[in-house]
Amino acid sequence: MCTPFSGRGKAFAWLPAGLFSVAVLVTPLTFASLLYAADSGDKSREAESSLVSFEIIDNIHSKAIPKSLTGKKGNPKRGEVVMINRKLGNCLACHHLSRFDEKAKALPNKYGDMGEVGPPLDAVAERYDAGQLRLLLVDAKEVFPDTIMPAFYKVKGLHRVLPDYEGKPILEPQDIEDVLSFLLTLK
Repeated sequence: MCTPFSGRGKAFAWLPAGLFSVAVLVTPLTFASLLYAADSGDKSREAESSLVSFEIIDNIHSKAIPKSLTGKKGNPKRGEVVMINRKLGNCLACHHLSRFDEKAKALPNKYGDMGEVGPPLDAVAERYDAGQLRLLLVDAKEVFPDTIMPAFYKVKGLHRVLPDYEGKPILEPQDIEDVLSFLLTLK
C-alpha cells in the first residue's frame, strides 16, 4: 500500500514507505554521487593519490577542513551553478533552499522538485563555518556516519560505484571551493 508521509515530499509520495530510501538513490542525481563504491585495489589507490591532500581537524566539538583545497577563493556564482546542476552537485535533489522557490516554479526542468531528505540549506552559513562546510562537501560521513549524502571528493572506501565513475571524485577541488563560497552567502 502506498502511504505518503511528510518526510518524503510530494515527489516520493506515491512510493511504498519501505521503498523511499531506495527511491532517493534513483533521483536524477548521478548514481555515482549517491552510491558508495567498493575499494577496487590499485585503481582506488592510484586515484586517491591524484586527489589534492587536505587535513581534517578534529576538535572536541566539531570536525573541519580549515584550509582551501585549491589555495584560491571560491566563486559563489559558479558555486550556485555547480550546486543546481543535476550532473554535478545536484544539491537540490535532497536539500531545499527557499531562495529558489520562485525559480523552481518558473524553470522546473532546471531546478526540479527540491528535496526534503537533507536539511534545508537556508541559513546554513549561520550553522556551520567554512571548514565544517568544506568537510561536509568532501565527505559528510566524517561528521554524520549514517548520512546518505555522497562524498563529493573521495574515491576510496566507497561501495557500488558504476565502473565509469570508479576512481573519480564527483566534484573537482575548485568545484568544492565554489559551492562552499556560495553556501557561505546563505545567512
